[in-house]
Amino acid sequence: MNKFKVIQPSGLLAPYVKQYWFLRMEDVVRSSQRLVPLGCVALSFHRGNFAYSSQEKGCLPRSHLYGITAGYTDLVFSGCIDFISIVFQPAGTCRFFLISPGELKDRQTSLDVLDDPELLELEQRLNETADDLACVGLIEKFLFSRMCRFGKQDDKRIHAVIDAIRQGNTDVDSLAQTACLSYKQFKRVFSEKIGANPKDFLQIVRFQKLHHLMQLHTGMTLAELAYECGYYDKSHLIKELKDFSGFTPAQLFNACEPVYSGYHGLFRSAFIDLPPE
Repeated sequence: MNKFKVIQPSGLLAPYVKQYWFLRMEDVVRSSQRLVPLGCVALSFHRGNFAYSSQEKGCLPRSHLYGITAGYTDLVFSGCIDFISIVFQPAGTCRFFLISPGELKDRQTSLDVLDDPELLELEQRLNETADDLACVGLIEKFLFSRMCRFGKQDDKRIHAVIDAIRQGNTDVDSLAQTACLSYKQFKRVFSEKIGANPKDFLQIVRFQKLHHLMQLHTGMTLAELAYECGYYDKSHLIKELKDFSGFTPAQLFNACEPVYSGYHGLFRSAFIDLPPE
């Protein structure tokens, strides 16, 4: 049985959580996927077989917080795949965890090292619960309890900056003004709250826009894509695409699904199927 499901968070959590992902596949012959930068932190609970990670140079932690990264990771799966992922908004994790996103950068941090008994209890309860909606109920109960406890961690300035970026503002000086901070203060606060410095985060946002347009198979030329996404030229686009995904434009075009699915959109923005070895 193969099953992938996206569940949206409740309204009160939507400013902090993007989606919940549920994926279950049985008897999987060895397969590989490339995880590319998504620009947000995710909390994943793996209930199936262990997966190999090229970043870890070994198996992924059974359950872990995945920080923002500016590079790609190849994952190898086989047997039973069964995981739940909570994908947070860029500034969402500060409402729920004492560890800052900056401490998670370029890391897949096992829950075992976080000294967080409530999070380990959530892991255990999810491992014992088969129904997806019941799992969402457990997750949201946990998140709501954290919101009440860590409410002062919310930072309206950073949320305003993220909104400005979504509206197309990519000038760091202007974004610092939006946050009512000096340039130096803004870089420090942004890196602490988001998990990447403003420049790196804006590059990831630009890459994600490019990846999305390539998934849509719009027929745009590289020059048109470069202009639309804010790259200086084709060479700039090709270099950053290679840095973030390991692919050339032609290779990524071939790896993208023929028809872009809105339902799978965010998931496919993170995971790219690799050809069999």
